[in-house]
Amino acid sequence: MTAPESLRKREFPFTDKDFKTLTSMVYQQTGIVLKESKKDMVYARLARRLRSLGLSSFREYLDLLEGNQGNTEIGMLINAITTNLTKFFREAHHFRHLYQACLAITSDQLARGLPKRLRIWSAGCSSGEEPYSIAIIMNELMKKTGPVDVRILATDLDTRMLQTGMEGEYSHKAIEDMPRPFRSRYTREHAPGYCTMNQELRKLITFKQLNLMAPWPMKGPFDAIFCRNVMIYFDHDTKLSLTGRFSEKLGPGKWLYIGHSESLSDNRTDLVLIGQTIHQRV
Repeated sequence: MTAPESLRKREFPFTDKDFKTLTSMVYQQTGIVLKESKKDMVYARLARRLRSLGLSSFREYLDLLEGNQGNTEIGMLINAITTNLTKFFREAHHFRHLYQACLAITSDQLARGLPKRLRIWSAGCSSGEEPYSIAIIMNELMKKTGPVDVRILATDLDTRMLQTGMEGEYSHKAIEDMPRPFRSRYTREHAPGYCTMNQELRKLITFKQLNLMAPWPMKGPFDAIFCRNVMIYFDHDTKLSLTGRFSEKLGPGKWLYIGHSESLSDNRTDLVLIGQTIHQRV
């Protein structure tokens, strides 16, 4: 049995002050709260970064973050700290609701003589499984509605994860939760044990790096926003601010999908719970 990191002699000196300085930087940049219980995790992930940079202490690393190269290294710090856990069609009830909701939107647009148009944002898209799942639902929708002007914006803080999404290549294990008909329809074998998402999906998605704490360049409005298992890392005030900003980017009557372990308990926004972790702007 391997001893916990805190009980083993550490390769690099890592003081409480170092930890507090790093977690303060992470909070200022991202709104993510890292409690004392995450100290071993922070050390383990950043120790790899120190090795790759040829540094001998966290004090040297902090000097780097605060120096001329800090802007570049802050991004690497965030990449190392953020956790990316996702899979295709995670929380399947969201995708069932999305299909029906978008069917209603396009039917209404058709009845009013308007172009059929859908705009969806996957905020915190990680390595791309979520926006590709959305794209599959949109393709299935268009079999019923005919062509629709669909655009899916996929954003994340972690540039490594975005690169995976842009490449659209996944292991067979990664797609095991994708319904079998979708696997045969929307993926193709790329190499032994790996597949690539079809071009008809990829052309619907735009991947962009975005810090949710920073200004948002997109204007909206969106018909649906997915921000799932992201806000669990934020404190109450940050979560409240973020949900208010999401609400502003949603069209009236449109939807915000959040993670199964998340809730919007504060009633100071115009988002109303209408289903399991599904909120509607009223």
